[in-house]
Amino acid sequence: MMKFTFRGVRGSIPSPGPKTVKYGGNTTCIEVRTDNELIILDAGTGIFPLAQTLFPEFPLTCHIFISHTHWDHIQGLPFFIPMFVAGNAVKIYGGQDPVTGNGVQEALSRQLEYAFFPIREAELSAELEYFSLSENQVVNIGDAQVTNVLMNHPAINYGYKVTCGDKSLFFTGDHEWPYNIYDSEDDDYQLFEDHIAEKRQSIIDIVTGVDVLIVDTAYTDDEYPAKKGWGHGSFSSSIAMAREAGVKHCFFTHHEPTRSDENLEQVFQTALEEHPRQPGDPKFYLAQEELTFEL
Repeated sequence: MMKFTFRGVRGSIPSPGPKTVKYGGNTTCIEVRTDNELIILDAGTGIFPLAQTLFPEFPLTCHIFISHTHWDHIQGLPFFIPMFVAGNAVKIYGGQDPVTGNGVQEALSRQLEYAFFPIREAELSAELEYFSLSENQVVNIGDAQVTNVLMNHPAINYGYKVTCGDKSLFFTGDHEWPYNIYDSEDDDYQLFEDHIAEKRQSIIDIVTGVDVLIVDTAYTDDEYPAKKGWGHGSFSSSIAMAREAGVKHCFFTHHEPTRSDENLEQVFQTALEEHPRQPGDPKFYLAQEELTFEL
């Protein structure tokens, strides 16, 4: 058995208010449940409402996989209540910076300094462990396996594939398909084009055939040119990825924070009209807070 629940679906900054009630205003967090394990993908502000549902399970062990350490993916972590309670075990996984050599602990522990938060890491009562992941590493979590692949974003960003038995999902974190930075007449154009194709294939290989793809879809096609290089996907790029990988279900997430529920539904409908359904297409959905999907 595997199921997941969206706890936060917005990108960049929390956007609460009357215009985001239906789909939610918290930033990225996905709760994944197998028969025996709790796996959490990202620790945006959505991890706080998740934490409030966990009291009946104390003492608990949970595994938090961080796609990358930009604010909207970690800003809820200091408010993750299980870390404050003795007997709980919180294990945090993430990438290692190849330039500095710093692991995920460096960025996350800095949040828990007095300059940013009133409680230091040393004052937390739970057992807290950090694990820095190398690319394509497989982590066994009880009856599940979590495998990462490096995505394209202005930070070390891992996408995560979670497999349990014959069920699987893939979460991109933040991702923009690479594009060629050279003009076609430049000497390095073809070399870079080959690199892009190889990178794309490495991602498609790990995503192919998953039951669920949860994909960064921040922009419409009209919005994307002005945001090129910011590290986020569009409806067109997400639909193309889902089709190429042959996934069964595709959830668009990382909703643009200024987009109201009404506008979100409008741009979703427009995208579906611009990409008419083809044989073998997955079912497409908008990610929505508190929506649970069982694989």
